Amino acid sequence: MSAGPSIIRKSGTTRSNLELVHGLRDNFTAAKQDYSPNSNGDPSGADHATAARTPPELWTERIGDTLFVPRIDWQPAGLRDDADQYEITVKLFLLEGAALAQREAYVKEALELVRKELAIENIDLLVVSFPGMSFEGNCEWEADKINAQQGNLEEEVETWKVFENLHRQGLVKRLGVAEFGSEKLHAFMDRTSVHPTVDQINLKNCCSVPPPLKKLAADSGIELNVHTDCTDILPRGTLRELLGPHGTALLADTSSSDQGLKGEITPQWVVRYLAFVRDRGVIENKGYFAGAELLDN
Repeated sequence: MSAGPSIIRKSGTTRSNLELVHGLRDNFTAAKQDYSPNSNGDPSGADHATAARTPPELWTERIGDTLFVPRIDWQPAGLRDDADQYEITVKLFLLEGAALAQREAYVKEALELVRKELAIENIDLLVVSFPGMSFEGNCEWEADKINAQQGNLEEEVETWKVFENLHRQGLVKRLGVAEFGSEKLHAFMDRTSVHPTVDQINLKNCCSVPPPLKKLAADSGIELNVHTDCTDILPRGTLRELLGPHGTALLADTSSSDQGLKGEITPQWVVRYLAFVRDRGVIENKGYFAGAELLDN
């Protein structure tokens, strides 16, 4: 699933989950209109009622075991200028449903889609958001203490090996993590060989960066970035609503025999990419891809 226009012209601080969900919904609607039998290649030629009846096989595409929703036209893919004119930043959200054994495949799939969309080989910064992590509390000290008990360090360290290999291969220049407090970051660095150079934290419920984290970052040469991304960027219920009978009607209702794909859908990952033009200070390209698994009950 993909979302987001090629050229970003609006400004604002829209939270990532709202931006993603709205982008997916708009993308699904536009694709059903574009590929409607009555559009004749003209998106304006199909009204919403007609587009709603567009068969899934027209606006989606199955390649092997993967169903692309909507189908992707790669013809206009790529950046306007040479890749070295851009700062390419990618953030990968590994969601609660992303099994450890499948994470390497998810990472490769997500990054391959980004490289194909932007027609690039290398990524300047890749930030990883692991499931179960947040940075919340009544004060910075409490947030840092709670954060130390979150996530699964064993799985995070094992998954990080995938990213270390990408870095060693030269495919990713810098690596980062999200929502790592001082204790969590220290323990993580003790068990990894390629350390993150960026740590993104969400301070919406705190007043400032915890002093221990600030000191650790300064001593280790880690850049601290404050962000407003939502860690639960694509909940399972939201995805089913988008694709179910009251959305695209691609999925059948779980309690009925309606037409559509049957089974339980679980989001696995979301990747956000951003191409920043270095000398002009503008974002030329920004968007999302998301991956989910449909299991037949």
